[in-house]
Amino acid sequence: MQDTVALSVRSLVEYVFLSGSIDSGFRSISSLSEGTKAHQKIQKQYGEQDRKEVYLSTEIPFEELLFVVDGRCDGLLIGENGGVIIDEIKSTSRDISLMTEDDAALVHWAQVKCYAYMFALENGVQQMRVRLTYVHVDTEEQKRFEQEVTFEELAIYITDIIKQYAPYARLLHRNKGLRDASIQDLAFPFTTYREGQRKLVGSVYKAIDEGRKLFAKAPTGIGKTISTLYPAIKAIGRGNIQHLFYLTARTITRTAAEQALSLMQSQGLNFRSVTVTAKDKICFQDEVDCRKEQCPYAEGYYDRINGAILDLLDNETLISRGVIEQYARKHRVCPFEMSLDAAYGADAVICDYNYLFDPRVSLKRLGGEFKRDTVLLVDEAHNLIDRAREMYSAELDKKAFLELEREFKGVHGDIHKAAKAINKWFIESRKQSNGGAVVSKEPPKELLELVEAFVAQAERGLATGGTAAGSVRLLEVYFATVSFIRIGKLYDDCYVTYSEVLRNDVRLKMFCLNPSRLLNQMGKGFRSHVFFSATLSPLNYFMDMLGAEEEDYSVTLGSPFAKEQWEVSIVPISTKYADREETKGTLVHLLRGLVGIRPGNYLYFFPSYAYMNAVYEDFIAENKDESVRTLLQTPEMAEGMRESFLAEFDENNQGSLVGFAVMGGIFSEGIDLVGDRLRGVAVVGVGMPQIGMERNLIKSYFDEEGRNGFDYAYVYPGINKVLQAGGRLIRSEQDRGVLALIDDRYLQPQYSRLLPEEWRK
Repeated sequence: MQDTVALSVRSLVEYVFLSGSIDSGFRSISSLSEGTKAHQKIQKQYGEQDRKEVYLSTEIPFEELLFVVDGRCDGLLIGENGGVIIDEIKSTSRDISLMTEDDAALVHWAQVKCYAYMFALENGVQQMRVRLTYVHVDTEEQKRFEQEVTFEELAIYITDIIKQYAPYARLLHRNKGLRDASIQDLAFPFTTYREGQRKLVGSVYKAIDEGRKLFAKAPTGIGKTISTLYPAIKAIGRGNIQHLFYLTARTITRTAAEQALSLMQSQGLNFRSVTVTAKDKICFQDEVDCRKEQCPYAEGYYDRINGAILDLLDNETLISRGVIEQYARKHRVCPFEMSLDAAYGADAVICDYNYLFDPRVSLKRLGGEFKRDTVLLVDEAHNLIDRAREMYSAELDKKAFLELEREFKGVHGDIHKAAKAINKWFIESRKQSNGGAVVSKEPPKELLELVEAFVAQAERGLATGGTAAGSVRLLEVYFATVSFIRIGKLYDDCYVTYSEVLRNDVRLKMFCLNPSRLLNQMGKGFRSHVFFSATLSPLNYFMDMLGAEEEDYSVTLGSPFAKEQWEVSIVPISTKYADREETKGTLVHLLRGLVGIRPGNYLYFFPSYAYMNAVYEDFIAENKDESVRTLLQTPEMAEGMRESFLAEFDENNQGSLVGFAVMGGIFSEGIDLVGDRLRGVAVVGVGMPQIGMERNLIKSYFDEEGRNGFDYAYVYPGINKVLQAGGRLIRSEQDRGVLALIDDRYLQPQYSRLLPEEWRK
């Protein structure tokens, strides 16, 4: 029996025929406006007998493998003599008048010939024509190249393509066999389940088995990472799924996933995982510049990457950042692009939310079959709501276009003119606003049209090189405008448009108020989603905002820790903005007293940097004898500074140490200071976001929807930060600690009912 390899025509031909260097980026981004318009324009010109978007599939046996290949050809045309023409449409920003058949890419010919072979095999056609139709994205000028092909020629050609893909297919099949065999005997990697852990494991497996979403409120200490990864891996072993994505918002939670996989691999699991690290962090160059002239790892990337991936997947299982860097240097390829290419051949991918949910940077080659066999494990899912608002919003400002207008005056007339038109639009907008903010429920149609015109001119300038290509500002604004257009296409009644005058500048933003529909849309096709966090409270709010449907599941698990491990106090002083100056002295005295009664290591969390800094100054003034060592979080702490901050929380410290930090920041979630590394936590305030235009727009939107807008915009996001900050205290069964909740609002039912049971003694 032959082993089956299912893949799309595009995946097959791109693996074999892609060559040369990584593109600098702007051409691939411009496919936003290229593809669909060009295809539709040409397909409208087809005759009555012609067909468009024709689905084709076939089986191709090759030695011990059976390739099942499918795809959609752009056009199946009937020629003047009754013969068949297979048409493949490609968009380009190149000067079409200068194109010759030698300029037609081999990967494009391979794609159209694959479709021709599939059609000829199914219909018994011995001879036909294949056509490549190139269309310019702006002028819509077209150029066609045709070849006459016989079925015999196509069969030889396709067999050669399959032969070149076969080593990769064999490697994936071998790895899959090793993986599945190792999963069969894989036991839960701990001798016993913690309280609630077995229930979470079962809930995850059931959600995957039934193809549902699961929303799991699983408190700190329950072992969420292993309790989601283990059942997902067991589901792979039983054939329910083939892949998993472990999605996170922070590097530290990615490390937890790697550690859990490493633990299972130490117990016999043969399983390949790839961790994707952001381009700016993993780039080998001093500055990220993906042009082949500037980066030896981009130059000739596609000529070396297949060998690099075969080497990597043949020899490694836990493919962390360090492993990617090692193999990327060995094969002289871009480490970031290599991690993405390796992801398609891995069993698990550990990466940021945006690779799956952000329309601007998501993985592009995840076909329907891949998605149907994949589960998404979304860690710290409470972070996804505001992250999604960022992903689905876009803004532009006047200043950028004024600068481009000046830069390209007399240098590139078309770019100058396009930038000037947008700058003029902003000037008119400022006049109409009378210096205030303007809010509309309609998209900025006129500006979007001007931006599309600018993108076309910017692409042309960047493609021709010279001064335009060397403009860093042009490239930055180009990316911003492409993003703006893309978000404009998503605009619906979950959006508002607002503009505001900022000194001499004007900013316009298309702001996504409710990302639930778009999260749902971007997650369509995947077998299952598991959203989990210690702080999905209240659960109905998070299910609503993360796109839950009626048939989806939820599970709430109790804390595995005893109430006696917490010593909780509520200190009813006002920390509202208007009262802070008046109560600051009382607060400082309280914080000094807290560490004075029980010396040790403490974290004090505040709702903003400004408030934290003001209290910190007074705390230092009262700490004249320096009996308490202090640390202060700063807004832009590098990774080394963060590690140094946490390293100071040593269980063998003499005297007391207090770290001042902000809620919702890098130290308020995802860190483990076990035992005496942390003796106490004070949470100052209820975490409420600062009152401002965007939060008030969110409030108004949900009020109009019949929900409590103030809770959705302010209370629930605030309490979530409180729960995360307070959750740093008790991390194991042996921990004991003091938690002070400092704000009089904690005595109000609206807030107290949102606190965990173990905090409400």
